[in-house]
Amino acid sequence: MPETSKSDIQVASAEAAPAKDTLSLCKKLSVTLSAFPRVRLGHLPTPLEPMDRLSEHLGGPRLWIKRDDCTGLSSGGNKTRKLEYLMADAIEKKATCIITQGATQSNHARQTAAAAAKLNLPCHVLLEDRTGYNDPQYNFNGNVLMDQLHGASISKRPGGADMNAEMAVLAEKLTAQGETPYVIPGGGSNPIGALGYVNCVRELVEQADEIGVDFDTLVHATGSSGPQAGLAVGLAAIESDISLLGIGVRASQAKQEQLVFDLAEKTASYLNAGVTIARENIVANTDYVGPGYGLPTDGMRDAVKLLARLEGLLFDPVYSGKGMHGLIDLVQKGHFADCENVVFLHTGGSAALFGYPDTFGLPGYID
Repeated sequence: MPETSKSDIQVASAEAAPAKDTLSLCKKLSVTLSAFPRVRLGHLPTPLEPMDRLSEHLGGPRLWIKRDDCTGLSSGGNKTRKLEYLMADAIEKKATCIITQGATQSNHARQTAAAAAKLNLPCHVLLEDRTGYNDPQYNFNGNVLMDQLHGASISKRPGGADMNAEMAVLAEKLTAQGETPYVIPGGGSNPIGALGYVNCVRELVEQADEIGVDFDTLVHATGSSGPQAGLAVGLAAIESDISLLGIGVRASQAKQEQLVFDLAEKTASYLNAGVTIARENIVANTDYVGPGYGLPTDGMRDAVKLLARLEGLLFDPVYSGKGMHGLIDLVQKGHFADCENVVFLHTGGSAALFGYPDTFGLPGYID
């Protein structure tokens, strides 16, 4: 595949651009979203770029990437979009501190700690041990190091703990001390946080129109369900025919799809814009989870290395790396044979690489 310049992208066929009524619906959606409190934390819009070396390597449709690893807050990531709405809600409710939870190498915890620091709110992070790893690099480097650099207090809970109950206990303790805690669920995945990805759909479609590209499918890693739920609501709101595919990183297919569908329905109700979510449009492929959440797979390792060396992009071992493995494998299996343009939403997370230094079998110094 020949190299493509920026000018080549801009002169793509106008026939590939979204219909103007879709763009009108994007503007209508923007007006609807403007009614919700929002604090600007991210570098938005994030870049939309072709991955032509990867496309040539795989021989499938043209692949693109939506760079939500470039949101800016504490090295970036998808949680920043959610936190713009969540932190605004916290401020409106006069919170004096923030509580949240996640796995040990939680990208969400890192970005929440950074957002809280920026807004001068103490942050308390509860980290669940979902892997059983005792490696100090995993437990104290990467996102955990950054949590502490941002000034968050962190404490650990065993795997399988009821993390919502644990946050409730902490919230009660802080309330007794005169604080007004604001509790953010794991991944920031509730109807308020999901608004960030309702808005992301509008942003993506408007960017695609600017460069004359019509996307057939949007692929992304799905875990706590917030991004996929928000994307599903956004696509329904603008009546887009872009298909949405989540690559699961944690739960079984039935559980993951139900989790996403339930949150999408709640988000649509919260948005209050007459949006209906079709159950058949909520699709998650969970073939790439491997032995469990946060546990490396060979396919993830290969995908992370391949993208680093072909496109200069970094993905994380827990979330985006498994999502990219899914995309690559499905392209190779002909899943997207009828597609011309497929876009992958990069949810960020490269900070977690430093918690898995021995995973990739790199040789170190070579004399």
